[in-house]
Amino acid sequence: MPIALKEWAVTVRALAEGEQLITLRKGGIREPEKQFQLEHDRFFLYPTFDHRHNDLVRESHRPELRRALEEGVWNDGEPPVSAFSVEGGIQQPERVRIRAWAEVAGQFTVSDRRAVDALSPFYVWTPDYAEKRLQWTRRQPLHVLLLRTYRIPRPVTVKVRDEYGQSRSWIELQRELPFEGTPVLSDSEFERASEEIEEITREGVGQPVLV
Repeated sequence: MPIALKEWAVTVRALAEGEQLITLRKGGIREPEKQFQLEHDRFFLYPTFDHRHNDLVRESHRPELRRALEEGVWNDGEPPVSAFSVEGGIQQPERVRIRAWAEVAGQFTVSDRRAVDALSPFYVWTPDYAEKRLQWTRRQPLHVLLLRTYRIPRPVTVKVRDEYGQSRSWIELQRELPFEGTPVLSDSEFERASEEIEEITREGVGQPVLV
């Protein structure tokens, strides 16, 4: 069965639109020693609605909130965008849409907030939120995953299962999905961005990790 990386719906949509090229990880509560492990180098992107989003997304990218709601299917109808401001986030939908998959083009670790700030052109979150990810379990470095994202020809709807809701990064989807589709950025665009990201992580007390 295909493997998926769980990520906020806003982030998933931004990755699928080419608005974001990286994700920042430290690990989930149910992961060994709460540390993130890159167990797969190719995976689908599974959208979640676990957290508040409105104050965690930069003003320039607030339209992503509306588009993120398209990643879920609720039996009672799509919730309003204002629901993102409710403490605890939006109730999980009955089904989610898988519209993209990604390959890991690079993995780095950083421990300097200046590197996190410098990477801001490549994510839609507020700098404050990104820095909070760095500070969580401070003794552990922050993993920066550079992703080459592909949009699949038609979004596929999958049922949300109880086991998907646990606080962990990786899940196994109970439906076969093909790794096919179109990259969201051209080769030249992605190469230029990759070079800049790698330079930032080198200068920001970062270390490349073999993938």
